[in-house]
Amino acid sequence: MFLNENIKDQIKPVALSVADVRKSFGKVDVLKGIDLNIDAGERVALMGPSGSGKSTLLNCICGIEPVDHGSIHVGGQELSGLKRGELEKVRRENMGYVFQSFHLLPTLNAFENVEFAAQLVGMPKEHRLARVTDLLEQVGLSHRMDHLPSALSGGERQRVAIARALVHHPRLVLADEPTGSLDTESGSQVLKLLKSLSEELEVALLLVTHDHESTRICDRVITMKDGALLAG
Repeated sequence: MFLNENIKDQIKPVALSVADVRKSFGKVDVLKGIDLNIDAGERVALMGPSGSGKSTLLNCICGIEPVDHGSIHVGGQELSGLKRGELEKVRRENMGYVFQSFHLLPTLNAFENVEFAAQLVGMPKEHRLARVTDLLEQVGLSHRMDHLPSALSGGERQRVAIARALVHHPRLVLADEPTGSLDTESGSQVLKLLKSLSEELEVALLLVTHDHESTRICDRVITMKDGALLAG
């Protein structure tokens, strides 16, 4: 049986697949059989109290922590069993990160911070210069490209971090409390940017947050408690 062409057009590739992932530290079971799929361009919010396992799940997804059981695929590539260099390559090419504390390099200006991420994946100079310029224009920082992070506001620094996360065309962006250090107005602007850019570029977004307002940009909200996903 063949799928209707219209139906096939609606099917998007899976950007992230987490299947029966379990993780323990000593005798403490931190992740208890996590199953999660996120499609290309889909935005999913992950909520839950401190200690529920959200940070451990993120660390497993980006390969910082190996899983004890189960599998994680990012862009179709399974992470378990990869050597360190192979794992770093998958992370560099398929994932982008946005953190609460920005993590910008203090001695590089806004343009150089974004360009550095493109250099890491071997993007040709001519291509990356155009890509960085275009992204910084999209996040409203074309007039601040040559400013160091110390000369930027918190909202501007986070917009640089968003451009950096997207510069290499990742399949998945992991955003860990991206508005936690921002005032309400700056946080709202950052969320709108994440939404519009993920839609335009069809990048999957996993947003970890305690803020219910942040979930408004997401297609799904999943709650985590005691190492298990409760609802989605």
